Amino acid sequence: MLKSRRIKGEPLFKIQRIEEESPTKSFIVRVLAVLAALTAGGFFLSLLGHNPLVIYQAMFKGSFGSVMSTQGTVKIVVPLVINALAVSLAFKMRFWNIGTEGQMIVGAIAASYFALFKGNWPHFLLISTMALVSIIAGGLYGLIPAYFKARFSTNETLLTLMANYIALYAVQYLKEGPWKDPGAKGFPQIARFAQNARLSMPLGVHFGWIIALLAVPLVYIYLRYSKQGYEIAVVGESEKTATYAGMSVPKVIMRTMFLSGGLAGLAGMLQASGADRTLTDTVAGGVGFTAIIVAWLANLNPAAVLLVSFLFALLEKGGGYIQSMFKISASAADVLQGIILFFVLAFEFFLRYRIIINKKGD
Repeated sequence: MLKSRRIKGEPLFKIQRIEEESPTKSFIVRVLAVLAALTAGGFFLSLLGHNPLVIYQAMFKGSFGSVMSTQGTVKIVVPLVINALAVSLAFKMRFWNIGTEGQMIVGAIAASYFALFKGNWPHFLLISTMALVSIIAGGLYGLIPAYFKARFSTNETLLTLMANYIALYAVQYLKEGPWKDPGAKGFPQIARFAQNARLSMPLGVHFGWIIALLAVPLVYIYLRYSKQGYEIAVVGESEKTATYAGMSVPKVIMRTMFLSGGLAGLAGMLQASGADRTLTDTVAGGVGFTAIIVAWLANLNPAAVLLVSFLFALLEKGGGYIQSMFKISASAADVLQGIILFFVLAFEFFLRYRIIINKKGD
């Protein structure tokens, strides 16, 4: 009887992509991921001499234990949700937009111009204009790598990544140059926005949380039920198939990237006018990069983006709380967050791929 024999030089195992996984298995794997993450994080906390259950309880309390802490958590969620939705639009068509950080900054710059120099306009007109120009600015900034990708097949990952730093240095130039606050006694900073240029605060959190909640179903409907959303999915699966079906791939790429950049730009306006109330070089604060992880963990599903964003906000807000409450160093709190995130991401591997062991015959 013949037995399969591994060919000399063939690897012991190979990794195969899973095209579609059952919802039940996905749920079980994600539950196991959370349990493993909490267990590993608890072991780390035990080494530091802390009770893991007490620390985890404190993290939740620091995020949602009071009205003020809940408001602080929601403020973290708002830009994260909108940026993750922006990332999801681009990633759905396999355009690796790593530049929502820069698109967010550009949107904040555009909005800040009107906040600083047109602050005497009527409030509704001013805020509406700030929102509109932030969307346009972010969208146009997203169009730059989209054009080069569509026209010259350039690497969008590198181009969008480098664009982040251009936007960041633009803010630094403005705060040390033409927009420097003369009343800051020589410190390089931009003046705070007038009350007229700030977002209203329903339920104690700036208006951005309402926009974020509206954006989730709108993006979901756009991707799932619109003709443009269908084209995004087809381009993501195969550009050749999209071309054969009569779709203009460059048009789809540029349109989608304008929307992706526009959403990120709007997030920049909300952060500058709602949370920071001025323009700083930390207006994005790494949100664009974190949003990539959020979108990936949410499997590019807008509804799941909202849930995952809350979990990330819990880690960030709760991590800051335990630093002050238990005198845990910032580095240790970051390590704890990293351990939890690592396990959650690692288990995602088993939802997307399977390991096939090549058996060796006798």
